[in-house]
Amino acid sequence: MKRVLSFIALISICFVSAQDTYLHCGNIIDVATGKTESEKTIVVSANKIKSIQNGYVLGSASDTTIDLKDKTVLPGLIDMHVHMESEFNPQSYIKRFTNNEADVAFESTLNAKKTLMAGFTTVRDLGGSGVNISLRNAINKGIVAGPRIFTSGKALATTGGHADPSNGMKKSLMGDPGPKEGVVNSPEDAKKAVRQRYKNGADLIKITATGGVMSVAKSGHNPQFTLDEIKAVTRTAKNYGFSVAAHAHGDEGMKLAIIGGVNTIEHGSFMSEETMDLMIKHNCFLIPTISAGKQVAEKAKVAGFFPPVVARKALEIGPIHQATMAKAYKKGVPMGFGTDAGVFPHGTNAIEFGYLLESGIPLKESLKAATVINANLLDMADQLGQLKEGFLADIIAVEDNPLNKASTLENVLFVMKDGVVYKNN
Repeated sequence: MKRVLSFIALISICFVSAQDTYLHCGNIIDVATGKTESEKTIVVSANKIKSIQNGYVLGSASDTTIDLKDKTVLPGLIDMHVHMESEFNPQSYIKRFTNNEADVAFESTLNAKKTLMAGFTTVRDLGGSGVNISLRNAINKGIVAGPRIFTSGKALATTGGHADPSNGMKKSLMGDPGPKEGVVNSPEDAKKAVRQRYKNGADLIKITATGGVMSVAKSGHNPQFTLDEIKAVTRTAKNYGFSVAAHAHGDEGMKLAIIGGVNTIEHGSFMSEETMDLMIKHNCFLIPTISAGKQVAEKAKVAGFFPPVVARKALEIGPIHQATMAKAYKKGVPMGFGTDAGVFPHGTNAIEFGYLLESGIPLKESLKAATVINANLLDMADQLGQLKEGFLADIIAVEDNPLNKASTLENVLFVMKDGVVYKNN
């Protein structure tokens, strides 16, 4: 009996002495309202925010205190459009033939760490070879340091369309990829492809509703899915608990995707006012990715950086993209936040805030999009995107108040994800 009581006492002592972390925050931004509050203490217990208290509160001797008194603290940022498996450079296209799956995996771990260190504690990975699913799992197990990932696995395309994995290959290597490889040409194919993504372990579905810039294919904006195919994707996705993101540059393909029931439009470069109205009507969210448009247009001017067919599309789409985002914001199109990192260097995601500001979108609004709105789009509004009691402890700190200086977000000094400190400068 004494041994039993001693064991219970030991368990009680361990429970009582569990270590908490006290963050002394000079300023905290309430991203939901855009208000800044001073001199607060965030108490983190395990992987959640236990409380937020006025003043600089001290814990017990066993607790950890971190001094952020001269910093501005905010929730971890969420990027709704990244590609963790790669980072574009002049060798990217040849790597499709020389890299093994293991090579892709090792590279993806570096990209994941860069992203986390930049203050993006959650991302939505919209297309790769399927290694992105394994990367997500490795991060969740604590094997690799990286952001919380929601991934589509392999994006869905049509034959010859953006995300057809055989584009640009010689005829003897092209073959005829189908639903298993993420290529669909009928409503039946679409259903099977969605179910295959479910089997593979994806979190959501991505379709390439129009042509794209980076694929070795002629058009950057022609519609590539029929309405029936899109509806087959979205209806099947709903059955499996998936949301659907639609890559779309061209206007006609965007309309089909919105009418077909997708949840987000990625890029939206050539969006007309009529399509903007359609997005508002259907509460379909736009993920701007201005950074990608800017970066590829610049790289296209460098001889040999992209194949000629890609460079031509980049020079066409890049200059118009930011102006379209400005019009969409003024029109009232609902917007999230995403960058397309991987098309440009990982870890520099925060440059998007400056581009959005140039477009007339106040930092208060883009910061809310990168936290509160994105958390809602991920169906995680009760766990992510805000500094609130009971929420996951995803917390970052920067030197200045980003509401006054957007560029400060490009130099994140402190990163906590799930209650674990990954960076503290």
